[in-house]
Amino acid sequence: METKEATVDTLNDLVLINNDRIEGYERALKETTDEDADLRPLFTRYIQESHQCKMELGTEIQAFGEDMETGTTGSGKLYRAWMDVKAVFTGHDRKAVLSNCEAGEDAAQRAYKSALEEEHLPAFLREIITRQKELLRTAHNEVKSLRDLAQ
Repeated sequence: METKEATVDTLNDLVLINNDRIEGYERALKETTDEDADLRPLFTRYIQESHQCKMELGTEIQAFGEDMETGTTGSGKLYRAWMDVKAVFTGHDRKAVLSNCEAGEDAAQRAYKSALEEEHLPAFLREIITRQKELLRTAHNEVKSLRDLAQ
């Protein structure tokens, strides 16, 4: 029973991280100016990816007979509040928006890494989490590359 609860908690933590990521990129979409319209399809794709990850995790949570979390993490809420404050000072600057997105992607990578360190996870869940982590790593690298190019 303890293993089941620990596994569901781990999966729900990843659901919350994906919820944070969705809200973070929705906020980033609002921060983009017309000059940064090229970022909108990218951010929209990341939102869709997180919805897919979340639903895949939710299916596994339901298979354990439990409910999927619907909120966001406390740190995610703090991160978005910080992003709101920073936007006031940066004037919705492209580099600042991308830096904030990169910080969010760093947090997602840490959460997935931590989940993979859990010994109680069955192999099939470890495979799902590894695949999702790699998907999010690709997004991280894209955001980092764009941030590095931003003026």
